[in-house]
Amino acid sequence: MGMICNLHAHTVRCNHASGTEREYLENALAGGLRIFGFADHAPYPFPGGYRSGFRMRVDQTEDYVTTLLALREEYRGRIDVKIGYEAEYYPRFFADFLKNITSYPVDFVIMGQHFIENEVEGKYSGRTTESEEDLARYADQVIEGMDTGVFTYVAHPDLMNYVGSPAVFEKHYGRLIEHAKKLDLPLEINLLGIRDHRAYPHDRFFELCGEMDAPVCIGCDAHSADVAYDGPSYAAAMEMKEKFGLRIIDCPTLVPVRAL
Repeated sequence: MGMICNLHAHTVRCNHASGTEREYLENALAGGLRIFGFADHAPYPFPGGYRSGFRMRVDQTEDYVTTLLALREEYRGRIDVKIGYEAEYYPRFFADFLKNITSYPVDFVIMGQHFIENEVEGKYSGRTTESEEDLARYADQVIEGMDTGVFTYVAHPDLMNYVGSPAVFEKHYGRLIEHAKKLDLPLEINLLGIRDHRAYPHDRFFELCGEMDAPVCIGCDAHSADVAYDGPSYAAAMEMKEKFGLRIIDCPTLVPVRAL
């Protein structure tokens, strides 16, 4: 059976995606998907007038939701449209973020931890590093985010490209994986990483997932409508499944989102 569910797709509101929501859904249908979740980069409310350049604005939340609600009704019976967000766990701002998004209908949130601490005063998580401190802080923050009970899964959990000691890699990524297993929270094979030849998905990370029997899911991470379903990258993910003995969750159970 091919891919039936994708919960990781963006919209033009994030400032680095293209195509209409309708185009995403039509391509998802053509690929045989049955469940399609939009998870645009979340509208975080930041203090002091700071404005992020890679996420939707807070004042776009209502338009995002109303657009998807209308499409959900239009496509009912053909494909199940879910309304979600991809969000970092930023402890300082997390409660305000949840207060905003739960003012409107929301089905799920996935964690994509693009920054350590936060993007106002922290470090980008996706860089190449030999720093054990950075990897440890990244793992700590992802684990703390998992423990909030808000997230449905962790997107590109191997985002930080740690290239130092293999023992350090296994120590810190290993405890992240072990915690995900404890919570039964899936870790994503990110298809954007495959099609763009990024440092993730990382073989050793998913080898550890197989060894620990941690749950794994697959997300298209679509920033354009043509990859709302990405067959070639999905096939590569299936090769990883076989190679590492991964326990794939075809469609993660959506965790109800609540304000803290």
